[in-house]
Amino acid sequence: MQHRLATGRLHPRGRGVYAVGRPDVPRNGQLMAAVLSCGPNAVVSHESAAELWGVRPQRGGGVDVTVPPHIRRRRPGIRLHRHLLAPDDRTERERIPVTAIHRTLVDLASVIDRRALEAAVNEADKLGLTDPESLRAALGRYAGNHGVADLRQVLDRQTFALTDSELERRFLPIARRAGLPLPRTGERVNGFKVDFYWPELGLVVETDGLRYHRTPAAQARDRRRDQAHSAAGLTPLRFTHAQVRYEPRYVEATLAAIARRLR
Repeated sequence: MQHRLATGRLHPRGRGVYAVGRPDVPRNGQLMAAVLSCGPNAVVSHESAAELWGVRPQRGGGVDVTVPPHIRRRRPGIRLHRHLLAPDDRTERERIPVTAIHRTLVDLASVIDRRALEAAVNEADKLGLTDPESLRAALGRYAGNHGVADLRQVLDRQTFALTDSELERRFLPIARRAGLPLPRTGERVNGFKVDFYWPELGLVVETDGLRYHRTPAAQARDRRRDQAHSAAGLTPLRFTHAQVRYEPRYVEATLAAIARRLR
């Protein structure tokens, strides 16, 4: 062992854990090394688990690991969380022991803000890992855990809708302030996938991102979409990134006025 360490064939990555051949390892290798150094019942958890599931961006740095309550020793570069996990809360991803997706989202809710949590839930749904209804149903078994109340609030049926982008998540609170009910999101209407749809009002709203619709061809497609909705008797409405982000009062007033007319 000492000879391999001295000659650079082995490189310490934690207690009893070594990288072979080179000291630098990819992120998944760092996650696995952290788990192995914490013992047989350890799992990647919290933000590191969300990163491994793909519902949060990779951030590098320290690794979150959940261990049984009796494990007390701290380890450099590892944020230890002590909890006795149920068997259903443990799984593997990329062969790395990790908290199951519902447990991951509950733990995540205790360490990030609401907007970031909404984004993570949206991403989990988009990746087919879970959906809001399944997540709501699972929360009962986590009663008393930190993060459950925050996650339940995010999933409130009156305020939560699945969205594809940060721009769309900014738009939803504006629509609520304008007095609009919760819209359907990501549905196909008249052959086109739309951002927001209120069938009871006959209203379709699209939100255009920063790099969206820069070419004449893309602008022509937008006109065809809007014309198809108008021909079907709907009211199509489109807001730009700048309007949603920097002119929310204007967007709110416009939505409120159109909603009054359509009602």
